[in-house]
Amino acid sequence: MSDFVTICEEGARAGGVALKHWEGRFDVQEKAPADLVTQADLAAQEAVRQVISQAFPDHAFVGEEDRSAERPDAEYCWIVDPLDGTTNYVHGMPFYCVSVALESRGEILAGTVFDPVSGECFTAALGDGARLDGKPISTSGVSAVSDALIAVSFPPKIEANTPEIHDFIEVVCACQAIRRFGSAALNLAYLAAGRLDGYWAHTIYPWDVAAGVLILREA
Repeated sequence: MSDFVTICEEGARAGGVALKHWEGRFDVQEKAPADLVTQADLAAQEAVRQVISQAFPDHAFVGEEDRSAERPDAEYCWIVDPLDGTTNYVHGMPFYCVSVALESRGEILAGTVFDPVSGECFTAALGDGARLDGKPISTSGVSAVSDALIAVSFPPKIEANTPEIHDFIEVVCACQAIRRFGSAALNLAYLAAGRLDGYWAHTIYPWDVAAGVLILREA
């Protein structure tokens, strides 16, 4: 398990180096309305892929920029979001990350969420707790919505009369405060570290949350 965690972290950090390298040098395209992609996304994914393939050449790999949520038929599968928070990255907002997780037969074994701006690295291994820069972390313990700082994720393009907007109004009226940061993986990592007390999203993909969910559960 320690080897898996090590490669998770090495891959995520390699992706982070690629993202920093491409800052201010990329072109922007739309995968779908308001859903952006840059050369940095692709370069970061390739950097992560190289680290993983060198360590575990027989393992499968699913990345966001492959645009497939189908899991290959392999015992081990790496699930990668090379740039979670692309819109933030494009606009120079310092809230984005690289998410790397290893799954086996439906169970996440190891995960890393790395923030290239702050340098913070959130990691977890199944049954071994969650850590931030090597130090154990835990959730806040807040159990009342009225006392909670809660984050939300919306899809890239949203209509006014949707369940997401309805739920947002309900929650913003009930909680202490609400935030929309623009990175599901970092939302989960912050929830694990007790910086947030709650988080929800209607529309989500495996690469958005694979690492973050394990980190949160272990916290």
